[in-house]
Amino acid sequence: MTQDLFVASSVLVTRQGRAILDLDHFVVKSGERWVLLGPNGSGKSTLLTIAAGRLLPSSGEVSLFGKRFGTVDLRSLRSSVGLASSALTRQLRTDLTALEVVLGGLDGSLEPWWRTTTNDDRAHGLAALERAGVAHLSARTLGGLSDGERQQVLLARALLVDPPLLLIDEPSAGLDLGARERLLHRFDALSAANPQRGVVLVTHHVEEIPATSTHVLLLREGRRLASGPIAEVLTSDNLSSCFDFALEVLSHKGRFLARAC
Repeated sequence: MTQDLFVASSVLVTRQGRAILDLDHFVVKSGERWVLLGPNGSGKSTLLTIAAGRLLPSSGEVSLFGKRFGTVDLRSLRSSVGLASSALTRQLRTDLTALEVVLGGLDGSLEPWWRTTTNDDRAHGLAALERAGVAHLSARTLGGLSDGERQQVLLARALLVDPPLLLIDEPSAGLDLGARERLLHRFDALSAANPQRGVVLVTHHVEEIPATSTHVLLLREGRRLASGPIAEVLTSDNLSSCFDFALEVLSHKGRFLARAC
């Protein structure tokens, strides 16, 4: 039985009098793995931040796990949302160890002194690093990790509490081809391990869409251009309209490629 994990209706976000997100309707159900795709400034990361319970819209209705924003303490919901983003990385001190970063996923905090961790907590943190393939980095500081290693550590943090909703913002940014493909393979394996988890992944590039993705939302200038099952929506016409450039979309074994016509 599917469940509505995140619902946004008539959501408006304004900055200095300008609408940066004006979304009529968007729903993520359990088992759906969404991709948010669009040009720079189209509102992708803003929508993801709202879904993480870290931003209130200027107007509209939003709910997480059936709890409507404005009627619940959002801090009580954040521990059920796994978030991995480069913006989060920039908020973390570079002298934190990988294990300390991961353990922040227990309550969504950025500093270890917010909580008291137990031996069981540390064991869970090491297990999360193992699932992300980077257990050997547990004692290394964030500042001493490569971009790819940081992404893996953030993924471990996001998965620490086995959240029903996983949000990932531009996970392949700064990665070389091999690191990107290893990370996408990891996403596919995680989806297979928990098919009921809802996933929302932000990217600029169709080549970075995991093969296990089920749905796509195309955003342009803060508005929904098209949304729905990925095989139906991610077409040459829709992508060309989204990026205002003539593009051809090709697919092979669940992966996509876009090139100029």
